[in-house]
Formats: sequence, C-alpha cells, structure tokens
Amino acid sequence: MARQREQYGILYEGDFGLSALAERLFVTDRSPDEAQSLRLASEIAAVTEGEGAVELGVDVRCLLDSPLPDDIIRTAWLVATHGRFDPAKCESGVRGWLRRLAERWPERERKQAPGQWAARPSIAEEELRTAVAAEIRASAGPLRRRVAESDHVALPSGAIVESLEAVARQGDGDLGLRLFLRVLKVYDVPVDKEQYDRLMALDTALGWPGPLVYDGLNVLWPPIDPARRDASGDFGLSALTSWFEDAWQEDTARARVRQAAAADDSAQTPGSAAALLLADAHRLLDSSLPTETIEILWLSASGRGYNIDRGGIDARDWLRLIEDVCDERLREITPQYRHTAPPLRTDLRDAVLRVVREATPLLTDVNISPRWEPIPGASALAAVKEVVTHVDADLGFRLLLRLLHVVSPSLTQEQYSRYQALGRQFSYGDDHVTEALEQLHVTPGERG
Repeated sequence: MARQREQYGILYEGDFGLSALAERLFVTDRSPDEAQSLRLASEIAAVTEGEGAVELGVDVRCLLDSPLPDDIIRTAWLVATHGRFDPAKCESGVRGWLRRLAERWPERERKQAPGQWAARPSIAEEELRTAVAAEIRASAGPLRRRVAESDHVALPSGAIVESLEAVARQGDGDLGLRLFLRVLKVYDVPVDKEQYDRLMALDTALGWPGPLVYDGLNVLWPPIDPARRDASGDFGLSALTSWFEDAWQEDTARARVRQAAAADDSAQTPGSAAALLLADAHRLLDSSLPTETIEILWLSASGRGYNIDRGGIDARDWLRLIEDVCDERLREITPQYRHTAPPLRTDLRDAVLRVVREATPLLTDVNISPRWEPIPGASALAAVKEVVTHVDADLGFRLLLRLLHVVSPSLTQEQYSRYQALGRQFSYGDDHVTEALEQLHVTPGERG
C-alpha cells in the first residue's frame, strides 16, 4: 500500500500508528492480551479527532501486503514491545491479528481536504529504506547486547536486527524507522550525537513531530560547549530579547529568563541554552561598555518589551540576574559544568562592522517603540557597533539581526544574501537568519 505523506507534526504531538500501539502495549500495567491490544489500538485510532485511524490503517496494510514472513513480523513486534505482546499467541496468529486490525481500520480518506495541509514531505521511498537500514545496522552491536541482557522472551541475537531491517526494506521505511526508534527506547540503547542528528534529519524529511524521535531516546550528548552552534535558530542574549517581546506579563521577569535558559534546541546538549546565554551576559558584564549603552541594547533589541529603565533596574544588575538564573539551570542539569568563555571571532569583526555601516540608512530615521518613549534607531545601531568593536562580533551581529527584526525595514536581495552568508561563517543554524528576518520585505525577487 502506498503511503501518502503528511506534515505529521501538524497532526500529532508524538508517535502514531502501529509504533504508537507498540508503546501503549509496552507501558500497560499488565501483560496485554489480544482484546486489550484491540482496545489500545482504538485509542490510537481516535487521536486527532479520528485522524489517527489513517496512519494505523496504512501501517497495518504495509505489513499485510508485504512479502515478510510471519516470524520476521513477530520478532520485530516482540522487540518493539519488549516482549510484552506476542501476536503469534493470538488465536489467528500474526497475520490474523493484523487482519483484525485492518478490518476495524481500513484504508480511508482524511476528514480534512488535502489543500488544507502544508506542503507534503517528499522523500523517495528507496532513499528512506536505505537510510533506515543503515541506522539499524549502525546500532546493531549495542542493540544486540541490550536485548541479550534483558529478561524477556529469548530471541536469536541475529534475528532482531535482520527483522527490523526487513520491515524497513520490504514493508515500509516510515514504519520501519518508527519501530526501530521504539526498540532503541525500550532497551535504552545509547545513540551518539552523530546518529541522533541523522535521525532528526529523517524526522524533518518525514514531517514528523520532533518528540517522536527525541522523547525517551538515550542520546550520548557531548559536553556543554558554548563554542558549539547546534541550535537551528537564535541563541544567547539576542534570543532572550525575543522572549520579552509583546505580552509576556503573565510571568515575572526572572521566571521568563528561566524559561529561556531552559529552552534547549532539540539538537543541543541539555544546558546549552543557559551556557550560551551566560557567555553573552558574562562578556557584556566584563566589558568596558557604559551601563547606558547596555541599557539601550536591551531596550532596543527587545522592542521595549521589558522596560528596565522604567523599573529602575540597572542594566548590569539585569545581566547579573540573567547570570544567576543560568547558573541555577546549569547546576540542575550538570553540576560539574564550569563556565569558560568561547573564543572570540575577531576574524569576522570587519565583516560585521561593514554590515552595521550598511544598515545605517535602514535605522537612521527610525524610532524603536515610537508611541512610547522612543529609542532612536541610530542610537541603537551605535550601541551594536560598540559591541562589535569592543566586546564580540558574534553577539553584535546577532543583536543587529534582532534590531532589524524589531524595526522591520525593507531589504534588498543582496543585503539579505549577505546576512545569510555571514551567518554561515558564524556557523549559525539553518533557520537563524531566516527566522530573524522572516517578516521583512525583500526586493527584488525571492529570498535565496
């Protein structure tokens, strides 16, 4: 059966289809029988106002229509549920159990018209099957060891990897990957950062919700390193300013900083968001910049979202509060962490100063927060230039992107491309510049 892919991240918050059923069977309090497996399948089918039945039905048909022998399907299912449910023990056997599922949830159209969905993910099935098989083989050694150490029903050591790979190659690449992820999680198989990144790349290509991969996965994270650029978007102090835009008054300022410090990107070692924010705050605190300049930076980059000047808060005291919150977060995540400043990118200082000068016409005659205690754009840009010259070109460029986001001027395609190129030189994530400038009008032509 052909699988029509969707942006599953719109439909689901986590797993779906047969792999979600495998998870339910694994976590159930008592050893489930066939009747309970069908009840749990009904719950899976009912999610998202019944749209879950579509993926469940497709998964079942992919296995039923495949040339896979029953023992291969059984082994893959046993290992995905940690031996909690054996379909071979059902009265009608493995395929009989699948047929009962197929009868309840046959192939059907979605309730929502295809035109209402975002662009469908596009990945060739053979490309997907090859990639999934490669990841299964990459985990073969540790997977076999973990299964051998477990106390569930014995399986031939070679059959596990072979069965999972057969499901991916002869059944369906999408289902094969999801069952493989279930196996990694139920046996707590360690996954290094490189493999994790490959799995997340497949997640993106398939349009899955991110938690489907990373929730419960035992990732061998590298040590926190503020010099790494793993996040896809903004980070550090420039990212924190965005947390104070618009209506955030439901939190205290300290609670808001705590949320930002805990907002690690899915590609980052836990604690990285706090470490990067701490590095920026520390550099500004230790710099020779006047406190008034730091105040202008904060107020302008946040669009006066948090008026520390009106609250009588000294800008350096604000940075010290940010440092305290980051230290708290890092003590919770990794008590052994000790802050070390990442190396300065002095090689790019002149390049950043050039784009700051080129941005002068965009900000000279503009006021930030024009309706209430406006900040001249020229003053904000001068403060950014001070950061680039005397503190850190990286932080200065990120704050420039924030200013452009707040002011929303029109950019030429040449300007936009220059910002993208400079972002790549700083090793920013793919979405960093795009997200910072997404609402700006770029002329002429489309963005590159």
